[in-house]
Amino acid sequence: MVQSSILGFPRMGVNRDLKKACESYWAAKISRDELLAEGKRLRIEHWKIQQDAGVDLIPSNDFAYYDHVLDHIQMFNAIPERYSKHSLDPIDEYFAMGRGHQKDGIDVPSLEMVKWFDSNYHYVKPTFQDGQTFKLAADPKPICEFQEAKEAGIVTRPVVLGPVSFLALGKADRGQSLDPISLLDKLLPVYEELLEGLKNAGAETVQIDEPVLVFDLQPKVKAAFKPAYEKLSGTNSKIPKLVLATYFGDIVHNFDVMPAVQSLYGLHVDLVRHPEQLDSVIGQLGSQQVLSCGVVDGRNIWKTNFKHAIEIVETAIQKLGKDRVLVATSSSLLHVPHTLDSEKKLPEEVKDWFAFAVQKATEVTVIAKAVTEGPATVRDHLEANAKSMRARASSSRTNDPKVKERQQQVTEDMHNRRNPFPTRYAQQKQHLNLPMFPTTTIGSFPQTKEIRVQRNKFTKGDISADEYARFIEKEIEDNVKIQEELDLDVFVHGEPERNDMVQYFGERLDGYVFTTHAWVQSYGSRCVRPPIIVGDVSRPAPMTVKESKYAASVSKKPMKGMLTGPITCLRWSFPRDDVHQSVQAQQLALALRDEVLDLEAAGIYVIQVDEPALREGLPLRAGTEREKYLSWAVKSFRLSTAGVADSTQVHSHFCYSEFQDFFHAIAALDADVLSIENSKSDAKLLKVFVSEAYERHIGPGVYDIHSPRVPSQQEIRERIDEMLRYLRPEQLWVNPDCGLKTRGWTETKAALTNLVGAAKEFRAKYAN
Repeated sequence: MVQSSILGFPRMGVNRDLKKACESYWAAKISRDELLAEGKRLRIEHWKIQQDAGVDLIPSNDFAYYDHVLDHIQMFNAIPERYSKHSLDPIDEYFAMGRGHQKDGIDVPSLEMVKWFDSNYHYVKPTFQDGQTFKLAADPKPICEFQEAKEAGIVTRPVVLGPVSFLALGKADRGQSLDPISLLDKLLPVYEELLEGLKNAGAETVQIDEPVLVFDLQPKVKAAFKPAYEKLSGTNSKIPKLVLATYFGDIVHNFDVMPAVQSLYGLHVDLVRHPEQLDSVIGQLGSQQVLSCGVVDGRNIWKTNFKHAIEIVETAIQKLGKDRVLVATSSSLLHVPHTLDSEKKLPEEVKDWFAFAVQKATEVTVIAKAVTEGPATVRDHLEANAKSMRARASSSRTNDPKVKERQQQVTEDMHNRRNPFPTRYAQQKQHLNLPMFPTTTIGSFPQTKEIRVQRNKFTKGDISADEYARFIEKEIEDNVKIQEELDLDVFVHGEPERNDMVQYFGERLDGYVFTTHAWVQSYGSRCVRPPIIVGDVSRPAPMTVKESKYAASVSKKPMKGMLTGPITCLRWSFPRDDVHQSVQAQQLALALRDEVLDLEAAGIYVIQVDEPALREGLPLRAGTEREKYLSWAVKSFRLSTAGVADSTQVHSHFCYSEFQDFFHAIAALDADVLSIENSKSDAKLLKVFVSEAYERHIGPGVYDIHSPRVPSQQEIRERIDEMLRYLRPEQLWVNPDCGLKTRGWTETKAALTNLVGAAKEFRAKYAN
């Protein structure tokens, strides 16, 4: 019998219940016990959804109040002393590591947070000390949640992050010199203790995730698999059967680690992203090893093509037999919305093309039944699926001849600014008249409750378009006044009219559809509602010009227009899976090019086109695929920005500064000013700007906006001092890490006051 399995389920709940509970706890509106009770309710609800769908192998320990990697940090006591020394309640210590803590005389920033492989989910990076030790927490979370499910009548398959990935995805703390993978011998006994505890609790199998196997691994990391899985192998009768899971890529290039894992019960591979690896993987399996076939997409919202998925699974069955094959999601369903049933406003034609997490649970069971008992047993499902596939392929929504015609008219010259940076900067300096160490923000200001209420009223039709426009204008005026009081140098309008930096644009572009409840966790309690690209993309009308022009009219200083770049619009949407992403990126670039030129014509001479997802979209392995991606990604950005005059200053923003391995592409964007996340990264990363003789201007973030804590002026001054070890004073901008949308006004004003104060200190110093 072929069993069905899911690698992980979304945590937030159908109505973002977990987000609301966490934020209520942080605001002291509910108690610790009420928060924990809500978490338990959600876990049981999600297990029952999967049970009712007929899923055979249901995951547990895929739930997290903030992040699953952070769960492991706390569970293994890999907690830096700056958090543990305060004797906080465990849940408060946990949140302190995730989001910082500034209360009752305790002031600690959060741990570094980075993207989970090439997804838009952020994980908290394990941070290790010289002399690091590990200890299993009392009442380990995977055991508690397995028992919790068991008490609810559901036998689950616990999920844990594997020891090699846990270490390889971490880093040495600042001032520490250890290589995290060197800690393996200390960590393995703790894993062994955890797995033995799961076995004693009744767990028959455990999913152990080793996603780093899709990377090009350093020799030390590769060598770590042998000792790790000799200790945790199937010959150890004290631990459950282990299914080693990989996803987001192929593992063919790491087949030399296979002897170390061939004694494990099973192996999971992503056959959505890389179906071509199937035959090679089968050839590497142990003689009795089970293969988990990831054929239902855990990263996108399109219905699974049953015919194609069944063909893949049957290929595996022909070589292994039904008892050695599982049907699974390609990865955790963490990356897709909860349920399609909540979407009442989607066009029925389009809705029929989608499957969210609840629907994907049914998909894995249908495929498993089709290959176990025969297609006739699920004929209605298969026929309906085939009908959906045909309808989408032939729909007029997917093809726009005018968009294709415009793409054919793109020339190489359209990707190039008129003159090189030195010539442009001379004109910008005269035109904008900015001081040294210019200060600005990344774009968004706090989205207050009043903004959300008014937007909701407008969406529901409770207020008119004119009333809503007047409200937005008043918010813009207030934002400008605050920036004048803070004495920032380049203003932003604050984006009060925008819901999300991609969704806002998706709602104004042809070729997109958008949802009302399709929320996906980005980090912690932060959820986004990615728009969905269903067809060729174009801009029917200006999207941001009205608000930016109004902001400039009430401002005494340069106003910065804010746009989301083509790659980020692509990556932070659910893209089409029937057209190459380079085609979609070019369509988005042409739409944004029109917007950039309209902003310039409206008197906006500083235009920021954000590309935080450029790094995220980078193929996980070096080689030709990475260079191909960078080529079309860079060309898309340049196509969107290159049409402006030399005197117009183009900015771009990147959330993460780990781009040493593709710095040539960052330089090739030809943006006049880059702003990057740097507050939690090692400033040594900036040395790439020195080694590459980067001549343009840079704004490394001086404080972390993901945390509510307020940095002191001295702290910011120290950050700037550190940056000036690598950057020239004349090229340094002073700004936060990212947008301030999720912060409150009190902390925002306090932090920006300190930021401006620190910048003025350096301005005075270098003026003498």
